[in-house]
Amino acid sequence: MNMDTAVRRSQIYKFLADAFLYPSENWLEDLPLLADIARDLNFGVWDLGFGIWELPALQSEHRRVFGLAGSLCYETEYGLPHEFRQSQELADIAGFYRAFGFNVGGKVRERPDHLAVELEFMCLLALKEAYAAQNRIVEHAEVSADAQRKFIEDHLGRWIDLFAQSVALNATDGPYLALARFAADFVATDARHLGAHIEPRRLADVKHTPVLADFSCGDCPVAQTPEQGVVT
Repeated sequence: MNMDTAVRRSQIYKFLADAFLYPSENWLEDLPLLADIARDLNFGVWDLGFGIWELPALQSEHRRVFGLAGSLCYETEYGLPHEFRQSQELADIAGFYRAFGFNVGGKVRERPDHLAVELEFMCLLALKEAYAAQNRIVEHAEVSADAQRKFIEDHLGRWIDLFAQSVALNATDGPYLALARFAADFVATDARHLGAHIEPRRLADVKHTPVLADFSCGDCPVAQTPEQGVVT
């Protein structure tokens, strides 16, 4: 058990989770801190030269890259063979969240399969691992580490590289292309650290999940749960 490694991993996941949401603050200003954390983690060398953008320009770029005609930020939009699988996958993701007390809701309401939500869940699991390691609770640390491995294998790791490929089609340059590439590379590296196995896929081989004409989030098991607090 390595508490310092778990804490630094959680910090990177938190940074990524916040950065993929519509920016109310300029996350580019935190890049020097991210570089220090990545260096301390010693997982590899990444290009963190995302450029200099003022907040209004960053907000405009987010709308362009992730707007109506942009890249989809939802796991279940990437290649499920049938529309009913979407509800099943959402229920499986929600099951992970419930098992570890991760609440979705509050001021920022997103589907449980949104990239930012999945990244923040990984942040929470890494923090739980760090807490258990600090207090020498071996069993809890192992449970948290195993949950991270399974969640990457079953969910986050299965589609984040496809997401980065999609962003590359919608943004030939700019901070969100660099962010997507960094996120995909970091998750792949973290998967190896956790012993998770990810099958690589190409975006060209993926057809977006079909959706019934009357499909709505109202049928989703998550939508039927009481409103809870802000994602923490």
